[in-house]
Order: sequence, then structure tokens, then C-alpha cells
Amino acid sequence: MASHYVIMYTATAGANGPLLGTDEEDIVLLQFLVWDAVCRKTVTEQQYIVRPPTEDINENVLGEQCREDFRLTEDQVKNGQPLENVIDSFDAILSKIAESNTSRVAMVTDGQLHLRQVLHPKALSRNFTLPDYYNSFYDLRKEFKSFYHSEDMASVPDMLSFLAMEEDSAEELATRTVRDMGRILSRMIADGHRFVLPESIMIRLEPGICSRTEEVDSGCVVRARGLPWQSSDQDIAKFFRGLNIAKGGVALCLSPQGRRNGEALIRFISPEHRDMALKRHKHHIGNRYIEVYKATGEDFINVAGGNNNEAQTFLSRGGQVIIRMRGLPYDCTPKQVVEFFESGENGCQILDNEDGVLFVRKPDGRATGDAFVLFGSEEDSTKALAKHREIIGSRYIELFRSTTAEVQQAAMMRQSRVEDGDGGRRGGRGDGVLNRSMDPRTYEQQQPLIAQLPQVPLLPQQIITSGTRKDCIRLRGLPFEAQVEHILEFLGELAKSIVYQGVHMVYNAQGQPSGEAFIQMDSEHSAYLASQQRHHRYMVFGKKQRYIEVFQCSGEDMNMVLTGGLPAQRPIVSPGGTVLAPPFGAFPLGPAPPVLNAVGAVTPRLPAYPGMAYPTMFYWPYPSPPVSPSSPYYGSPPHMATPATPPHHTITGTRVAFA
Repeated sequence: MASHYVIMYTATAGANGPLLGTDEEDIVLLQFLVWDAVCRKTVTEQQYIVRPPTEDINENVLGEQCREDFRLTEDQVKNGQPLENVIDSFDAILSKIAESNTSRVAMVTDGQLHLRQVLHPKALSRNFTLPDYYNSFYDLRKEFKSFYHSEDMASVPDMLSFLAMEEDSAEELATRTVRDMGRILSRMIADGHRFVLPESIMIRLEPGICSRTEEVDSGCVVRARGLPWQSSDQDIAKFFRGLNIAKGGVALCLSPQGRRNGEALIRFISPEHRDMALKRHKHHIGNRYIEVYKATGEDFINVAGGNNNEAQTFLSRGGQVIIRMRGLPYDCTPKQVVEFFESGENGCQILDNEDGVLFVRKPDGRATGDAFVLFGSEEDSTKALAKHREIIGSRYIELFRSTTAEVQQAAMMRQSRVEDGDGGRRGGRGDGVLNRSMDPRTYEQQQPLIAQLPQVPLLPQQIITSGTRKDCIRLRGLPFEAQVEHILEFLGELAKSIVYQGVHMVYNAQGQPSGEAFIQMDSEHSAYLASQQRHHRYMVFGKKQRYIEVFQCSGEDMNMVLTGGLPAQRPIVSPGGTVLAPPFGAFPLGPAPPVLNAVGAVTPRLPAYPGMAYPTMFYWPYPSPPVSPSSPYYGSPPHMATPATPPHHTITGTRVAFA
């Protein structure tokens, strides 16, 4: 039993209560109460005001709810302590109280969110390690329900009401909450409750093997999209830090070319953790937002499951890290692989030596030039990855972190092809996604991007202005998630001077935002005022505060950028190569569509093939099509109504994409 209970409460600058942690806002307040289990009394209360990182500080740090509930001001927050200093300060106080024996300290929180959704993710993003006692805790709501056999308790006041106790008189919410929790905890212990089974928070993803016959609860699985292609299973586990992922519960998905496609399936230990994971939808890894959706157990098994004996034997050796090798000589032996990793200054030991090497082969037994290698520790894997692009024979070897699911996929696809009886001679599907992509004859071959795009209505050239009058502005440094409405808010009163269809959002050929936009104003004077008044001002977007560069320019300048320097009067070529006559040209799929009063898209300024000399323009209604951050949008344009705009003007524009 614990000697001291630490009751903790966190508040962020944004959403709190049941939405705590959903908006990635920074912690601005930490409240602690230490309750002595031996003397059965409160021994200290500590409140810390936390300063957000410097890059996140702007004129408006705090949300309205935060100001009202916690009586905080902007000046208090800006003069607070960094989060890591707060953790260190309280740790020093607690160590003194517990006489340096913090192993008998137990954390207590009101629900799961304070530690799982806020403190652990924020500590990771600030790159510091929390003391060990933050890795387990008691959820007071669950303990209360278990002991008193009550209904679910949604808040501390609910528990007080059940016990016929009055709330504390403190006006400030955090202080009142931790004091009330201390009284509830004291009452529960006095009534005979024992706190014996704390919840744990896993810091590292543990390896594991998933069989194709295994049953996976669909209530425990999510799909993450938009991941950086180089993300490993550990990187994805870090994105979900605070939530417990099942052993081997991250399965990276592969494209038809055998490359990671920016998606992964993640299996959690319980539906409760899955539900918290879904609340991290559009949270960030670096500058990329990650989409998180529900998935099924069948989805997970299809990617992670395997029944190949060779792969199962390899994975069952218990390695902590799997490294994928690419570019091996076709006659490479396990001994050469072992010697490769043992040699040089960064020498390291493969788990079980030659038995820790698994070559990826085609269904007919030929080598692909790839292999998986097991290592027993993170330290060894770090040394191993330092050998990236070192030489075996005359070939340089590429090294990447891999996963159990990737090993299973390679083995499973090869086996399925052999069972089909083809023997792999025709090079069809049975070569397997991974195996086929590793063949040097096909590895780099991809279909041209433009060839995959659908036939869609084209945007008339007249929509983009021209001329030498400097009645336009160019915005640079926009958050990638910014939409037209955010630009209007950023420009404020100046937005009234934007002309009809005057906002042009710039996207690249993969459908990803470029961070730029062009705005057509109603006069040179309006453009001048916008460039003077809004240049290097901040745009607040979620937890991001980005300063935006604003330049005055002409329609001709804008055209030169949007069309890659090509004269505006030249004909425009459709994806199929049809030359269009003004204003719309010929449409093979039907009559010319009307121009929509909405945000559209203009694509590549550079030719996709040698034969395509001029840029192509495409048009989508606003809002933008559902583009994953990692993949282009190839669907038909949705038919959506233009959102309502203020009565003093109508703003629409184009969605501009560059190659």
C-alpha cells in the first residue's frame, strides 16, 4: 500500500473537462495535493502556472473557459515556469516528503485524461522524461464505482453528491477539485477501501506476433493516415503515448509498390484506450496532422496476421527491434550479414547470430536483395542503423526499422502465391507486395501521376486575373491546415476588399498544401494596406501561431507563378491531352459545366510528360476534397454547396496545385 497519495489536476489553455487533450493545447496549470496515508491528512498543496514554449506564446494564449474556471491571466501564464521545471520542482518537494522513497508514492487522478491525454504526450513533445511514479495511477472514478457499486461517476461533484458531502469553498476550479478529491479519498480509505491495482502507462511498444487465426476485437483497432513514410512502429506508438497498445499492435500498411503508404493499423488493449485514440484525430507528428479513424479486427489481421512457419520461428526469438536491409547482393549469406553488423566502430551483435537473419525471397526461391534482422536491444539497433549505406561487396546497403507485421506480410504473400500453384513465374500478384517491389527490375517503376487523375471540369483562364496593376497580395507561411475562412479571419476588415472568386489556395501535385495563397483585392490601395498592416502578423490556428508574410503583387506576377512562367494566353491541355479552346474547350464526357462559385484546383505548372507543354487546370467545389496528407485525391469532385459568407461581400476562389 502506498505511503503517500499524490492527487494531480491539469488544465490546458484550450479545452478542459471531458474534452481535455483533444485540441493539443499546452498545459498552463498543474495542481498537486499530497495526502499522507499513515497520518491520514494532507501534508502539502502545490499549484504551478506553466509557461507554454516560446514559439507558442502570442497575444492570446488562454481560451475563455480557461480564464473563467481557473482565474488565470495572460501575464501570469507568460511569466510561468516551463513544464520540465515544474515537474522537477514538485519532484524535489515530494522526494523530501517521502524521504527519497518515491517508490511508495501513488498518483490519483479524476479520470484518465490528465495523465494519458495531456501530461505524457506533452512531456514527450518537450523531450523530457517524467519520474517513474507518473507511469501508474489510480482513476478515482473507477475506484469509487468499484468500491461503492455505484453508477458511473462523471465528475468529482457526482461523487460528493453520492457521499452527501459539500463541495470545497475555493472559487478556483483546480484548487477546489484536488481538495474535494482528497476528502473523497480519505472517506474511501476510512470506509475500508484498499488501493491495490493501479493502472499502468506503457512507455515502449512491446514486440509481439499476431496469427491469422487470432480473434481481434474491432472495438480496439484504429487506422492512422497521413503518417510520414519513414515512421517506424515505435514512432507511431509515441504519437499515441499515454495509451496502451497491445504487443505487436502496430501494423504498417504497404502500397502496391511495396512501400509504406502513410497508413497504419493500431490495436489497443481495450476499447477505452481506442476511444481515447480517436480523440487524437488531426493531432500532429511534426508539421503533419494525422487522421485517426475506427477500423476492424479483420482489417488488422489482414495486415498483421501470418501463419508462415519460417516467419513465426524468426519472430519468436524475442528480438526487441527488427531492421530491414535493402540492396543486398543476391548471393549474400547470413554469415556476411553478421559480419557486416559486427565490423567497424559501430559494431553490434545480431540476436542469435545467423539465426537472427531472415532473407526475403520470391516464390520460386530467388533472392530479392532484402532481409530482416533481429536485435536484442535499442542500443544495438541504434548502432546498426548507423551503418546505413555501408558496403557489402560492391553494393551499399540501406537500413530501415521494420515491424513484425511487415515480416508477416512478406512471408504471407509469398506463401499465398506458392499455394496458388503458379510458382511465381508469371510475376502476378503472388510475388507479394513486398517481394515484387524489391525486384530491381520493377522497384522504381511507377505510373505517372497525371494518368491516374479523373476527367473533371476545367477552370476557365479568365478566373485568374492578369495585368500589371498591383492589386493582389501573396501570403506565405500559412499553416498547412489553413482554409479560406482562416485567411478571411487573418485579414480582418481588409477581407471586405477581396474580389469575387479572389482567394487562390496553392497546393502541390500530391494534393498537399504548400503554405501559400494569392488574394485578388479590389484596388492597388487595398492590396498596399493589406501588405503593410498584415505582414509578419500571426495567424492563430489551433495550438499553432504562425507569422505570415504578405507581399503586394500584380495579376501578372501571380500568373507567372501559377503557370510556371508560361504566357497566360496559350491554350490549356487537359489530362488526356485535349487542347481546349476558350472559354472551356471540348468535354468528351458531356457538355461544358458551369463555373462554380467555389474554391477549385489548378494543377501542375510543370509538364507531367515530355509531350505536355502547358499546365493543367482542375476544379473542385469548396470545401476541398478529402485529401489524406500522404496521398493525392483521385476521386470525383464532391458536389457541395458554397458556404454562406457575410452579406457585404462574397468570397470564393481557386485551389491551385503545383507539380
